[in-house]
Order: sequence, then C-alpha cells, then structure tokens
Amino acid sequence: MKQITNILIGMTLVLFIACGQGQIKTPEKAMAKFEEFKRKEKFIPDEQLFYPGIGDPTQKPILTEKINLVADDFEKLAKTGNATDKDYQNAIKIGLERFTGIYIDSENQERICYYFEELMDIVGLESSDGQLNNFRYGFDGTQKQH
Repeated sequence: MKQITNILIGMTLVLFIACGQGQIKTPEKAMAKFEEFKRKEKFIPDEQLFYPGIGDPTQKPILTEKINLVADDFEKLAKTGNATDKDYQNAIKIGLERFTGIYIDSENQERICYYFEELMDIVGLESSDGQLNNFRYGFDGTQKQH
C-alpha cells in the first residue's frame, strides 16, 4: 500500500512539473521594451543586418502596423504573467497570418523575421516552433524531411 502511495505521489509531482514547463516569467522591463519597440521606425536601412530598407514605401505603414499588432499581442500575453511558450507561438502564428495575401520580397520577409525575433527576445521565447523558417523559406527547418 505504501509503495502505491509513493508511486501516486511521484506521478503527481511529475505531472505538476510537466504542466509548468514552458511557462515564461515576464522579464521586469518587458512592458517598456514593448513600447519602445512599437515607437521605433521600422523597415529603414540597417547596415548590421545588410537590410537596404523597404523598396515600396507604400508598404511601410501596412507592414509596420502588422508588426506592431504582434507586439500588442505579445504585450497582452506578458501582462497575464502566466503565458507559456505555446501561447507566444500561437501569437506568432496569428501575427504571420496577418501577412497572408501581401506580396513581400525576400529582404522584407527576412526583416519581418528579425522583428519577430526581437519580440521573442523581449519575453525570453527561444523558439518560434519553426514558424519563422516556414514563413521565410516555405518549410520548417526543425522538422525532418521525408
């Protein structure tokens, strides 16, 4: 009987630990960083990234708005204080879907991915679960190809 009780207690502890994995504690200065991110001018030349800036200036406000909406989504999740990796990855999915139907050249696709990575860095999210690769290159590089 005692052995069964110990097994049940052990399994319960494993379950609690497993359920808690992936939860991201919101960094202290995250809210200020989100606001700073949203205020900064986007799609301008960046020599460090070898990004020449947006080619079609009419796309700049459209793409900027969509990126800032992703920042809003991340900020809302961060404010809950209990968002998980999957919550943020779902926000990435929704954010990338906002770009559906818009022609975006490869340089701007790359820049959009860097903006997503900046947002991921703000909250400490380590993986987009392959979604950024899929957006940029059309496949998830984290999955084995058959």
